[in-house]
Amino acid sequence: MAEIGIIGGTGVYDPEFLKDSKEIKVYTPFGEPSDLITIGNFKDREIAFIPRHGRGHRIPPHMINSRANIWALKELGVKRIIAPAAVGSLKEDIKPGDVVIPNQFIDRTHRVSSFYQGGKVCHISAADPFCPELMKIAKEACNSLNFRFHTDSTCICIEGPRFSTRAESKLYRSWGADIIGMTLIPECVLAREAEICYLSIATVTDYDCFADVPVSTEMVLKTLKENTKKTKDILQELIPKIPLERTCGCKDALKDALI
Repeated sequence: MAEIGIIGGTGVYDPEFLKDSKEIKVYTPFGEPSDLITIGNFKDREIAFIPRHGRGHRIPPHMINSRANIWALKELGVKRIIAPAAVGSLKEDIKPGDVVIPNQFIDRTHRVSSFYQGGKVCHISAADPFCPELMKIAKEACNSLNFRFHTDSTCICIEGPRFSTRAESKLYRSWGADIIGMTLIPECVLAREAEICYLSIATVTDYDCFADVPVSTEMVLKTLKENTKKTKDILQELIPKIPLERTCGCKDALKDALI
């Protein structure tokens, strides 16, 4: 029913740019997804959209049922996932309002990050966790829109829902992390297990507390509102440029991964 999935992050709760859209409920062996899934058309591409936190932002990051979300998109035929997210910056030159296209992550969560919980064992490779084909197209889209953006970046994913202590923030900086968020894991890994291409489009809302300015929800929401239109512009520029056929290795991720 759909070829491209969008997991809407904070501030991106509805796909108003989709035509002939309808909402459907998908049942999964892992329980309910975050919300109903909207199926619609954008420039002759069939899109499936799900709000990561549910409509009204009712699901905190540590309670998102990512296994159900990814499974549902897979059931609908999705081959590529674009995942907008709001993040904090761990570097002075990555400023609020900037776009970041990460190519690496550090996992500091305690979440179930596999569909395989018995019967079969799966050791998926996460050496290069994001789809190289989608990252290339995302860079081209940001250039076309003249947005300030960063690539070759590492996102550290924390459990949440609290923000970091100053000690933690400074530790993450010393590890070489560039941005910090709460939702990348386990989405990215589950998508790889499902042999779905995955792209994170991160927009920076604030500096993490290493900057001696405590992070506040008010600060995040103010910048987030400004970032939401930017995210939607990127989606609309990016989607038509995605080729119909996949040439990346994401589609063969399970080869030699199952024991």
